[in-house]
Amino acid sequence: MLSRRQLRQFLALVDTGSFTAAARQLHVAQPTLSAGIAELERTLGAPVILRERRALRLTEAGNRLLIHARAIEREFGLAERGVLAAPAPAPPLRLGVLSSIATRMVAGMAARFAPGRLTLTEAADADLRRRLAEHRLDALLTTLHGAEAGAEVLLEEGYAMILPAAHRFAGRTLLLPEELAGETMIARRSCEILAETSRFFTARGVRPHFALRSVNEDRCLALVAAGAGVTTAPVSLAGAGTVAVPLQGYDYRRRIGLIVAGGQEALVAASSLVPIVREGLAAED
Repeated sequence: MLSRRQLRQFLALVDTGSFTAAARQLHVAQPTLSAGIAELERTLGAPVILRERRALRLTEAGNRLLIHARAIEREFGLAERGVLAAPAPAPPLRLGVLSSIATRMVAGMAARFAPGRLTLTEAADADLRRRLAEHRLDALLTTLHGAEAGAEVLLEEGYAMILPAAHRFAGRTLLLPEELAGETMIARRSCEILAETSRFFTARGVRPHFALRSVNEDRCLALVAAGAGVTTAPVSLAGAGTVAVPLQGYDYRRRIGLIVAGGQEALVAASSLVPIVREGLAAED
């Protein structure tokens, strides 16, 4: 028979994403937690967690159990508080945010939430979508792939060369790829069109020296502002000390939209997320 202890161990593992963090949250030793999950799987007769090299992933049985485990834990909470107790506050909204969305936009959005009402997770698109499928996030703010049912487009923009404000090309309205052959580049490793960008420059014989390759967007843009190099990026990433100049033939665009997990529509609506995100994406430096 399943016990509440087993379900709480399972939920802690799902919410933290690792045995180490879950054991710390539950104040138990990691072997104790591992034994508890193994006991849970024996009771169910099926594995619920796949232990992969760098992450944990729910099995089909684990996803089904998660729905029931959350409902059971909520009912336990109601019983403990008593039917006459004041209603518990809604849980914080768990929002996944694409790493390449400008920091000022994320900060502008987060500032519009009351303290404790929002939990942000930053990652690449594929990782965010996996967490949404595993019910570890309630909604995503990420790039949209074609026509996605139920997704709302909140920002559409093109890509450009991001140059230091003092660069000799900063006043141009259009750049030719070959003009960049002698430039030092900053490689944004979190760029969602990194492969396409590499092929674009290679096809045009532009093979620059790279001063930095980093997934840290703010560091990449800070180096551009400091004059250490140039980079390609969505135009919204241009900020203080930099300018965005279109590049001939580099006609990529992206759409940023909101994707909501099934069953979380009410929570997202109650948080007024859509207007808050719109305001945040419009935030200026």
